[in-house]
Amino acid sequence: MTEQAFWNRRADRYAAEPIADETAYQTKLATTRRLLRPDMNLFEFGCGTGATALIHAANVRHIRAVDFSERMIEIARGKADKAGVKNISFEVGSIENIDLAPESLDMVLALSVLHLLRNKEAAIARVFSALKPGGYFVTSTACLRDMLPAIRFVAPLGSRLGLLPHLDIMTQGQLHAAMEEAGFAVEHEWLPNKKAAVFMIARKPA
Repeated sequence: MTEQAFWNRRADRYAAEPIADETAYQTKLATTRRLLRPDMNLFEFGCGTGATALIHAANVRHIRAVDFSERMIEIARGKADKAGVKNISFEVGSIENIDLAPESLDMVLALSVLHLLRNKEAAIARVFSALKPGGYFVTSTACLRDMLPAIRFVAPLGSRLGLLPHLDIMTQGQLHAAMEEAGFAVEHEWLPNKKAAVFMIARKPA
């Protein structure tokens, strides 16, 4: 099963699921919102069904949001139409293949996606190139080696059987190091609890 097929199959169920930790999610939204300005252009990859983009849209000029699941994007567009939100462009695509002009973005969002990539270092490098000097990279990432140490034994089999997507079994320290190796300065790092995703704000030097 391809990654696209895996997420297409789960899109409707994903859209209906409640936020696992609503308090942590609201904290992440508020922390991000403090960085937003009305003249900003944002890019979100792995946008899912668009929930976060729809929340932030009122505070920025434009959001370009992509996901490689056609069904996720179909749901996101429907939600935007229903809400009357006009300043988000939802597209089918991925960080690996989407066109991104150098130094064209004020902020990039990658929420619950870096641990699903086969090459997070390449993705982080693409983000660094696309951000303007001083731009922000906002991520929320499941650092699975810290959260569930035994998953490194289970994940490869689960992926082969189509029960799990590809998973990058990283630690929080490895994620932090990958950001710094790409040239970012990590300005904010928050772990709500030991079983939660790491929320990180990294900035491209001005």
